[in-house]
Amino acid sequence: MAGSRLPDWPRAHGSPLFAADLRTVPLDFEVTEQLGWDFSGDGEHDYLWVEKTGANTDWVATQLARHAGVPPRDVGYAGLKDRHAVTRQWFSIPRWNAPDWRAFDAEGVRIVDRQRHARKLRRGAHRANAFRILLRCTGVADAVAVERRLQMIRRQGVPNYFGEQRFGRGANNLQLADEWASGRRLSRQKRSLAISTVRSFVFNDRLAVRVRDGTWNRLVAGDLVNLDGTASVFDVSEIDDTLRHRCAGMDVHPAAVLVGEEAGIEPADWQRALDRARVEPGSRSLRLPVRDMTCEFTEAGILLGFTLGRGAFATSVLRELCDASAVPDSAP
Repeated sequence: MAGSRLPDWPRAHGSPLFAADLRTVPLDFEVTEQLGWDFSGDGEHDYLWVEKTGANTDWVATQLARHAGVPPRDVGYAGLKDRHAVTRQWFSIPRWNAPDWRAFDAEGVRIVDRQRHARKLRRGAHRANAFRILLRCTGVADAVAVERRLQMIRRQGVPNYFGEQRFGRGANNLQLADEWASGRRLSRQKRSLAISTVRSFVFNDRLAVRVRDGTWNRLVAGDLVNLDGTASVFDVSEIDDTLRHRCAGMDVHPAAVLVGEEAGIEPADWQRALDRARVEPGSRSLRLPVRDMTCEFTEAGILLGFTLGRGAFATSVLRELCDASAVPDSAP
């Protein structure tokens, strides 16, 4: 795979309707995390509601740790948020040294709220992310066609592809995956990234087959079935009317395996590397529901709003509507 470019994985709802620039400035791309649960109000952790602009989540966590006088590994957050954006998310920090958060200062970072909770914030602990995205159209967009396409997305969702940013700038994470598969020793962080790249690429390839044959949003005998909004999956050998009805109503979704050891994938060196690392298989829904979708035509472009569950990529929604390209200075 070294030196490869990403395939143009098939779209479910048709060709892009227009071209647009994405993230011309950070304010064009806003992400607001939704935890979906309440704080205990006490305990040894401060939970900070942080708004960051043009800042990396790991970097922010490091600045918070330095101010609090704790190791960076003890700072918790639910997920990595885009750097070239305005994002709002929770961080948890131990209160061991009674930090004065009013004195905290870091470029592009603002603490909006503080709460108390008994436990550290863990990865994937949030329910969803709300997006507000301005698409700066570089051509003419037909408002009627756009609204028709958005209605399809609201009703059917979109294929739950891993977004291009998962594979790095210029898809260079594929080269990292090849290096890992060849036996090169990598840091823990790069090794984790290589494994994630392999699993994501194989998943997208398998999802692409279902998009081509029109079954990405329908249950097929032998599928895994994902219960909407959860990590719960179960096997089905036969599809009955009840399951069809639940799938049509977005209560359950077809799912596929996130490959691990003994998966029999190609290229073979990727599979051998997964086997050596004893990577356990996982699962992921083939369909991504897109909720609370709004659209406004403005002088600057088309302003979209929508909410996605954790682990989902906004770019997988955008590619079903338009050909959106990040401007060079804001590429992931």
